Amino acid sequence: MATGEGRASGLRVTFTVILALIFMIVPLPAIIKPGRPNLLLLFVIYWALSAPRIAGLTFAWLCGLAVDLLTGTLLGQHAAAFLLVAFLTHRSQLRMRIFPIYHQTLTVFMLLAVYEFLVFWIDGIIGQEVTTWLRWVPVISGALVWPILVAVLDTWNRRGR
Repeated sequence: MATGEGRASGLRVTFTVILALIFMIVPLPAIIKPGRPNLLLLFVIYWALSAPRIAGLTFAWLCGLAVDLLTGTLLGQHAAAFLLVAFLTHRSQLRMRIFPIYHQTLTVFMLLAVYEFLVFWIDGIIGQEVTTWLRWVPVISGALVWPILVAVLDTWNRRGR
């Protein structure tokens, strides 16, 4: 994972956020829609690891707020979940950066599960119906996408300066 914060500019971070938000609203066929990974959360985790000064807790909260506004859910639901995941990522950032990719993938799997559990819990509190096990498929698909995302973004950051 690229560790030089000078390599990650605010423009790159903004570009990835816009790309993830577009990916979030693009309609998918019903059969694969439940497996759509939460690309924005993966980007938040990646940037929190490689550029923590650029992508801090406020960045994560704003990304979550954007998800709330785009999906029409309870305002602050995803923002709180993004903030918690970013906090946990920042807290273990120095350790996670030196993990081998398979260990990082397992850690990201756990972070995605924490996110999904918090959103699931808030849905239960506000009285939304509890969905099926398909709710947890993005956790698995996000963990599977993580090594590819890291490889692409690290290459992009190395070539970008």
